[in-house]
Amino acid sequence: MIKVAMDAALEAGKFLKYSVGKVKSIERKMGQATNLVTEIDKQSEALIIKKIKQHFPAHDILAEESGSHNIKSEFRWVIDPLDGTTNFTHALPIFSVSIAVEHNGEIVAGAIYDPSSDEMFSAEKGSGAFLNGKRIRVSTSQTLIESLLVTGFPYNVKENPNHAVEHFVNFLMEGQGVRRLGSAALDLAYIAAGRLDGFWEVFLNPWDKAAGILLVQEAGGSVTDFRGKPASIYEPNTLATNGTIHEHMLEILRRSL
Repeated sequence: MIKVAMDAALEAGKFLKYSVGKVKSIERKMGQATNLVTEIDKQSEALIIKKIKQHFPAHDILAEESGSHNIKSEFRWVIDPLDGTTNFTHALPIFSVSIAVEHNGEIVAGAIYDPSSDEMFSAEKGSGAFLNGKRIRVSTSQTLIESLLVTGFPYNVKENPNHAVEHFVNFLMEGQGVRRLGSAALDLAYIAAGRLDGFWEVFLNPWDKAAGILLVQEAGGSVTDFRGKPASIYEPNTLATNGTIHEHMLEILRRSL
């Protein structure tokens, strides 16, 4: 399954890279001005689903654009065909494809592909995390002041849901720096690779983080919700770190819960 996930992510990623600057239509989901979807998202998703169905026709699928396919199976593929659509529509090369496999509620395989840098992040439950076939590990940063943090904002950030703005300000004052890249899948992949030290976001969908959570865990990091409970792709808020700074980040998040 991991090979199919990686092959599908690679095929979709090559299509995305080819399609930069060629978007013909942009729609806004649920009437939100900043929540975009293009025909490229939909075509990328169709490519991925076709590839999966060729190998595992009896497996269920949960995908960003087509939703749940409601096939009764112990396996479910969780797909984000283009994570970072806003970046993509501006030809900003920070976007990715994320594909994960869930078995009876547990993520067991995942792949995140960045077509702009040709980087394939992959992980299988119990087998470690890899970047282009080489094992990766989370960082060794010990304190927040030496940690580079990353976050994202929900599409309705102007309403400040779940104190998103307060969390951002609190971490801005405590960490070495805070980045906002625009692709949660890549944020998590970069935590796994040790490029970033801590990530939080108040609202993510399952497809945004399914593969990324497994990558961080298999790279030796920690992933929970904002209260320290074990991570679930179906719970909106997410904290992922190198493990060492996890409790400190939880402490700061609790200030605004």
